[in-house]
Amino acid sequence: MTQSRRILFAEDNLNDIELTLGALAEHHLANEVVIVRDGAEALDYLYRRGVYALRTNDEPVLILLDIKMPKVDGLEVLRQIKQDEQLKMIPVVMMTSSQEEKDIIESYRLGVNAYVLKPVDFEQFIKAVQSLGLFWLVLNQPPSGSLTSAS
Repeated sequence: MTQSRRILFAEDNLNDIELTLGALAEHHLANEVVIVRDGAEALDYLYRRGVYALRTNDEPVLILLDIKMPKVDGLEVLRQIKQDEQLKMIPVVMMTSSQEEKDIIESYRLGVNAYVLKPVDFEQFIKAVQSLGLFWLVLNQPPSGSLTSAS
């Protein structure tokens, strides 16, 4: 069975969304990117609630998560993902502008797979996203059957 290469991208900044989508598309690194604009919507997507209640497709192969989001912040989303037996094996990358040591420490304490600072420079931002996509979608090999589908 071929696993979907879907990314869940939780980000509230429109410019960062556009840049990230452009960088991934330029190198054909993702078949589909699902964009959610806050942490509550990310959790609704993952737990198939609200507008996502009828979602029947597989779980994302990667979650890109900003920390500073409205409604529910990225750290709380990460906490819930990593405490859930059905979701905890999905790689989560914090892609954020927060350089606060407490955010970095808490992210790793909660089980984040990588913590990436968003570069301010346009070219550096594009290269960072392309490197993330190449590693997590092409080079990384998750354990077989670890990313579950809906039952």
